[in-house]
Amino acid sequence: MSSPTLQVCRECGGGAPVDAHFCPQCSKILTLGRHGDYFAFLGLPRKLGIDAEDLEQRFRGLSRKFHPDYFYNAAPAERRASLERSSYLNDAYRTLKQPITRIEYLLQVEGLAPKNPQEASRQVPPALLEEVFALNEELDEIRDLRSGGAPAEAWKSRLERARRPIEAKRVEHEAQLEELSARWDALVESGAGERDRRAALEALRDRFLERNYITNLLAGIERELNAAL
Repeated sequence: MSSPTLQVCRECGGGAPVDAHFCPQCSKILTLGRHGDYFAFLGLPRKLGIDAEDLEQRFRGLSRKFHPDYFYNAAPAERRASLERSSYLNDAYRTLKQPITRIEYLLQVEGLAPKNPQEASRQVPPALLEEVFALNEELDEIRDLRSGGAPAEAWKSRLERARRPIEAKRVEHEAQLEELSARWDALVESGAGERDRRAALEALRDRFLERNYITNLLAGIERELNAAL
């Protein structure tokens, strides 16, 4: 089933493109109701390479148009619509402003995001099994040192050494995410078929989930470093 391409203005009954903000017939602000996604809401293609200055200008321009002060004396439905669109705009801007939340949102609207945090971290990504095993062994030994009263410099230096390969893996995955993001954008620009697009998204999802796992590992090391402070 194809996605709807029109929305109906409740003021005049006219039709408007699904991501229009104001009715082309009567110029009234449209209720949020049926719409596309954050990208389309901001007039952007569904790509991961977004110019920060352009995004900021789009956000500020729409913020002015939707601001509730302009609808102070308007009908209740218009005031409600301005609040809804302002709130949705803020969510869209926060999400698309950061590359990692942009990737997460793209996976969501393309139907490839994990259903919940538990699914996202249900198992160790195969590519990280060896690193995770070695790190957990090292952390167990460090905890034993600390609980045995060893001086801080004895176990903190080991924690720092344990952090280095995980940090290197994080940098590697950030670079891979950038490469895969560029590949996705190229496929969008060229009008590539569903099979190629899905393959790119699946690779992006795998790197994204691994990146999240690496972030959690680094957070665990930081907790150990701060445990005795």
